[in-house]
Amino acid sequence: MSNVHIVLQGKGGVGKSLAASMLAQFLSSRGETPLCIDTDPTNATFAGFKALNVRKLALLEDGDINPRNFDAMMELIAGSKEAVVVDSGASTYNPLSAYMFDNGVPEVIADLGHKLVLHTIVVGGQALVDTLAGFASVAEAFPAPAAIVVWLNPYHGPIEHEGKSFEQLKAYKDLKDRVAAIVTLPDLKRETFGADVQEMLAERKTLDEAMANAALPLMQRHRLGRVRDAVFGELAKAAII
Repeated sequence: MSNVHIVLQGKGGVGKSLAASMLAQFLSSRGETPLCIDTDPTNATFAGFKALNVRKLALLEDGDINPRNFDAMMELIAGSKEAVVVDSGASTYNPLSAYMFDNGVPEVIADLGHKLVLHTIVVGGQALVDTLAGFASVAEAFPAPAAIVVWLNPYHGPIEHEGKSFEQLKAYKDLKDRVAAIVTLPDLKRETFGADVQEMLAERKTLDEAMANAALPLMQRHRLGRVRDAVFGELAKAAII
């Protein structure tokens, strides 16, 4: 059985493409060849990673899901013997979730012998409340046996509210039985690690590509290596991956 990983979050700019690219790179590091699909109609960041051979599919048309393009994506999933990684855009979230629910897509994926894994991002700072709501929305839209992986991204601030960590918040406690794993991204210092990762993403390079680039300063490559080890270590602990 292979997994179909879909990155979903209704809030934009929280790191969905980062999560999708890191997940695809982690799977590749284990010798897998994941099928990567970018459905973001606005910021197709994931599709820019040539090393990951990402396919771009325009699912959204005039605010609604294009049935033919969605069917084409399902055919790709049906024909894949490897894991699938799908990056969706913020504007796609509501229509995609509704379309998948109305058409029984989770059941179709299960019938294909795949496990559906929803990845959602929770960030710190001003977007904490919105991303917590997005997490709850994913859990409501995709009941068990679909699994949920929560990515905690502290880049915009600590993921806490009134002194409570994510695991102490009511939003998590109410839904913790649905959470298969929590992936905590490293708290990157903006001036160094954060800038290194942002540059890598802007150039649509994988960690391996950036680290192999002799034109980059030694310490920058070293810091990216530490990021890789931290993120891949988190993903290795998430048995659902």
